Amino acid sequence: MSIPALRAMFVTASLAHGGAERHSITLMNRLAERRHECHLVHIKRAGTDQLGRIRVRDGGSVYCLDAVRYLDRGALARFADHIASTQPSVIIAANAYALMYATLALRLSRQSIPLVVTYHSMRLLDLKERLQMLAYRPFFWMADCAVFVCEKQRRHCSWRAVLSRRNEVIYNGVDTEEFRDRSMPEAREGLRRELGFHPGDYVIGISARLTPEKNILQMVDALSRLRARGIAARVLLVGDGSMREAIEARARSLQVERHVVITGFQQDVRPYIAVCDAMALCSHTEAFSLAAIESMAMGKPFVHSLVGGAAEMIRPGENGFLFPVGDTAALVDRLARLADPGVRGRMGRDARERVQALFSEAAMADRYEQLLVGLARTPPGLRAVAFP
Repeated sequence: MSIPALRAMFVTASLAHGGAERHSITLMNRLAERRHECHLVHIKRAGTDQLGRIRVRDGGSVYCLDAVRYLDRGALARFADHIASTQPSVIIAANAYALMYATLALRLSRQSIPLVVTYHSMRLLDLKERLQMLAYRPFFWMADCAVFVCEKQRRHCSWRAVLSRRNEVIYNGVDTEEFRDRSMPEAREGLRRELGFHPGDYVIGISARLTPEKNILQMVDALSRLRARGIAARVLLVGDGSMREAIEARARSLQVERHVVITGFQQDVRPYIAVCDAMALCSHTEAFSLAAIESMAMGKPFVHSLVGGAAEMIRPGENGFLFPVGDTAALVDRLARLADPGVRGRMGRDARERVQALFSEAAMADRYEQLLVGLARTPPGLRAVAFP
């Protein structure tokens, strides 16, 4: 069977490191591999860390609007002109800010093009953000489709009337070949030694930005309690961020600073995940953590706070554990169970199998391709491509 090729335009706030931007680039690359023409528009130039990940091909492009204000009229005019000249068959905006720009630019361009928003957040909003979401909601209502990353998030948004004409759930996906633990034992042990770990250490990893919502201070507290129970636990934090000094201070105050290692930002997190025995997130809020499924794809059992779509990825006792948000005693209990190498080996294998079955990048791209092709208009000149 053949279908019209897409001319898809992806819109992001920037190209900084973030889940929504990463998801857009991954999906764009996957669709481009399938011979769809893909364009990317980023609103602000600040933050181009992920520019190198974009694979432009088959007439695709990357265009920056160079917005210098929150709502920049000049940037909107440039966006409208770009839409008119590119003639996309569908526009995909990542999160509310990009959706607002895409909606207003479409109005300026006087084009009738289906608009999809992918929504990646379940943040606990403060007063300013709640007021901002009141302003964003009409843009969701005007969009042709909203894609949520898990069923819990879709229900959460439904209760708050953050919905579109059509609403779908498509799980985030990872490349299960790229995220496979291929490390040789010698290389793994070598990196562990470089990081200061000993052969008998039980290394718990967190791959995340060190920001308040990730609640990493709780992991430092849990580490102190694990060591008080005689468990040789160590913590590896793969990332950097505004909470780094506070985390280091908490570790010093609990006298576990020697047992907390912070790598700083890493372009490739895989070698660091590979040296860990288990992975965790203590977040106050998540939608559907890409870091979690990356770790699970690498065969690591995962301990996750019960937020967002965590219960849709983790089966407690099979591929990891869940714990109530903020409950340090429960976190310590779950981590202590994984101190047994046999338990975490079995659960790690189950974790990878679950990602392969439900959360692969290829499956995610299949779902999006079918959705976008169904919504898209067909501008003149688009060819037909084979549809598997």
